[in-house]
Amino acid sequence: MYQNLLFDLDGTLTDSAEGITKCVQYALAKMGIDEPNLHKLEVFIGPPLRASYIKYFGLTPEQAEEGIAHYRERYTTTGIWENKVYPGMLELLAALKQDGRRLGMATAKPEVFALRIAERFGFNDYLEDVTGCTLDGKTDNKALVVAAALEKWQLRTPEQKASAALIGDRREDVLAAHANGIACIGVGFGFAAPGELQEAGADHYAATMDDLRNLLLPKQRI
Repeated sequence: MYQNLLFDLDGTLTDSAEGITKCVQYALAKMGIDEPNLHKLEVFIGPPLRASYIKYFGLTPEQAEEGIAHYRERYTTTGIWENKVYPGMLELLAALKQDGRRLGMATAKPEVFALRIAERFGFNDYLEDVTGCTLDGKTDNKALVVAAALEKWQLRTPEQKASAALIGDRREDVLAAHANGIACIGVGFGFAAPGELQEAGADHYAATMDDLRNLLLPKQRI
């Protein structure tokens, strides 16, 4: 199984639905858009915010920037902590590290926020690196994030990349992994729509945390 493992953050390491959806709701309200259904806003979990504002609410790029500014007003102090680690994830990371795997995070979230979350929720005990986007949106592309994470580990050739996989919960993770020549393990406990990961071409699928552990550590059991 894969020696070098990159984990997505939202919907993979943590259930961040409450914080993200409430911050999007707050931002939309600031712009005169009322959306009472937080479940509807779960589509914002995973992909870059700028693209989601444009795709789901028809905002212009300029309006999307305004939406991000309002989002961060609430997220930086409140929404970032409306978040929880998936049960069993820290135990899985500990077991993988003990097994000698190299672990990192690759997220479309701004790196400055991802670093704070990694420290607060105990991921720093297991992750070698945290790689995310920049606040200015210049790297708002998951493929660029994965490329940067692989470069940190100097995984450049096809042979080296064959040892790596990205673990994520959305189609963007699958596309980003494949754009960089590595495998993607899709997880079913995140925020993908039914069939989303399979249709995107995920190389492996783990419906539950137990399935993920059995896939990554087949000789061990929880």
